[in-house]
Amino acid sequence: MARMYRSDRLGQEIEKEISDIMRKRVRDPRVQGITITGVNVTGDLQQATVYYSILSDKASDGQKVAQGLEKAKGLIRSELGSRLSIYKTPELIFERDASVQYGSRIDQLINKLNTKE
Repeated sequence: MARMYRSDRLGQEIEKEISDIMRKRVRDPRVQGITITGVNVTGDLQQATVYYSILSDKASDGQKVAQGLEKAKGLIRSELGSRLSIYKTPELIFERDASVQYGSRIDQLINKLNTKE
């Protein structure tokens, strides 16, 4: 139970720090305007899956963002290492958060229904 609490707390801390690092340190235009929506840290604290969303629906934009994050991963991880007081900085895995896109699609469909009446 205590381990679960620790990984959740670390996930929240990583989410906050990565958002700050993305805003202040990462200069890659491909990753401007992304939002970090959550972080899941494994129980052994070795890996952190970072979920992000982008405003665009275009596949090409999604691909560019993924490439930009992959390129910035080293900088983000080393920056995290100096900010967090933990023994080993977790390996970062970036995954696009589909729930945000899904939610906005639902909103579009509801708006379409409301305008037909």
